[in-house]
Amino acid sequence: MINQFLNYLRYERNSSPQTAQTYEEALEEFESYITFRDEGLSLGDIDTDIIRDWMESLMDKGNSASTINKKLSALRSFYRFALKRKLVTRDPAHCIDGPKKSKPLPQFLREGEMDRLLDDLEWSDDYNNVRARTILLLLYTTGLRRSELVGLNDKDVDFGSKQLKVTGKRNKQRIVPFGDELASELQHYIEVRDAQAGKSDGVDGHPLFLGNKGERISGQQVYLMVRKYLTAVTTLKKRSPHVLRHTFATAMLNNGAGLESIKDLLGHESVSTTEIYTHTTFEQLKRVYKEAHPRA
Repeated sequence: MINQFLNYLRYERNSSPQTAQTYEEALEEFESYITFRDEGLSLGDIDTDIIRDWMESLMDKGNSASTINKKLSALRSFYRFALKRKLVTRDPAHCIDGPKKSKPLPQFLREGEMDRLLDDLEWSDDYNNVRARTILLLLYTTGLRRSELVGLNDKDVDFGSKQLKVTGKRNKQRIVPFGDELASELQHYIEVRDAQAGKSDGVDGHPLFLGNKGERISGQQVYLMVRKYLTAVTTLKKRSPHVLRHTFATAMLNNGAGLESIKDLLGHESVSTTEIYTHTTFEQLKRVYKEAHPRA
């Protein structure tokens, strides 16, 4: 049956040689599994339980969810073909769901790394340095997305009530509070900006953060700036503005903030999106436990 299916892929469906080879390897692996399990079994005798047992054995061997799903896809295609050609009487693979791909946990900086970044590095009072420190502090203390920071105008900063009016995804607006330190840093930045960077082009309001030629700062400029300074304090592979968003959320959770509040501050649609930070803090807790407990 496997050879008939492979000929169908190669000569009727004109599948690529790579696809045919991938499917062949998966099917031969499955056939070896069922033969080892019971020499009397054939591909036509298979039920869903056997396929699930095979998937479990693949997991036990350390195969990733992505790899197992590719092998399961080959099995589904094979049984669809075999049922259509009346080579089997039922399709045992059609109702089986593959394993869900695990989402990578967000990377974040520790509190000590952020302290070194903001307090221990030497920051001069020229425009580029003041702008860079202000952007880093703002991202860390508010959790804004890079695009949200780029879109800020002067009028979006309310120093009286210490809050930002932020325009997020799908133009949805939210209010984000900030503290005394960021208020002082922003006021100082604006003074330096107005004195050293020239006037904004003013096309779409007065941008809060300007490039060196008076234009609104770009997302790429923010990315390169953040990456440069994070490199000085961390060995994380990811050193992007989004890492500071993760750092903000993790710090809030570690210091007692509720998920619903963090959700609102980040501008998430659902608290289920925010819940990934509970996994992050739990993984951190496990590491601390293993390092600290003598019997761990």
